[in-house]
Amino acid sequence: MKIKGILVVLVIVVAVLVYNAAYTIDETEQVIITQFGRIVGEPKKDPGLKFKIPFIQKANFFPKNLLDWDGDPGQIPTLDKTFIWVDTFARWKITDPIKFFQTVNNRFNAIGKLNDIIDPAVRNFITSNQLIETVRKSDRTLDRSEFGGEDSDRNYYTVTTGREKITQGILTQAQPKLTPFGIELVDVKIKRINYVEQVRKSVYGRMIAERKQIAEKFRSEGQGEAQKIRGQKERDLQEIQSEAYRTAQEIKGKADAQATIIYAEAYGVDPEFYSFVQTLEVYNESLGEKNTLILSTDSEFLKFLKEYPE
Repeated sequence: MKIKGILVVLVIVVAVLVYNAAYTIDETEQVIITQFGRIVGEPKKDPGLKFKIPFIQKANFFPKNLLDWDGDPGQIPTLDKTFIWVDTFARWKITDPIKFFQTVNNRFNAIGKLNDIIDPAVRNFITSNQLIETVRKSDRTLDRSEFGGEDSDRNYYTVTTGREKITQGILTQAQPKLTPFGIELVDVKIKRINYVEQVRKSVYGRMIAERKQIAEKFRSEGQGEAQKIRGQKERDLQEIQSEAYRTAQEIKGKADAQATIIYAEAYGVDPEFYSFVQTLEVYNESLGEKNTLILSTDSEFLKFLKEYPE
């Protein structure tokens, strides 16, 4: 029983020793072994199962892949005295874990160093260039017709540096200061640029005024086109009415002429009867209860009354 108990104890001790001595490295990790706080050997960067002296040595893990740094947005004046909010981000990695361990030791302290080095570099380059340099990267002509404006071949600004060169300059300036910490700055980018509140209101005001001017121009052009269409419509209507009136008058003239010929032919058969009928019509229209005529007895107007008293 005693031997069996000793074997169990030995197995447990060996298991604890092996558990404490063994460690695994992931593909995204690198390890430094320290013994009583001092670095022992070279960094372990190959993934797999590794061993160390249990309880005496300690495995310190550091990431090997790309890490992100997100700067705090800050208010920075440009060379042309325009205050803007600049928000930057960067990608970095630990290239020398020994230097990293000896200087900053962990990611939290590393982020603090990145803040202290990248932020001044960003401020230095933003203040050394005009606003247009931080926004554009070339003198490519803007197609303003896409935004409701008139397209123009004239460039209002000349871009000499451009946004890409500014970010590259920030990277070049910051990298030598990070090398002693075992850090490589892979890239730096400007995530967002915006005007400060006071400038933004002024810019919005100019944009609104410009859009109103463009809208008024379109409105006036539309009104002019509408007047042109109305004028053309009135001219077409006058032409149609004139042509219709002329055609109607020609038809009426022909009809009256034809009627006159028919009347003439009809009345020409018996002129006296025609005169009698016409005189009766005149009597009917002129001799009424409210009309009074004073005529002599030999008047031509009353000849049929005298000839036909009945």
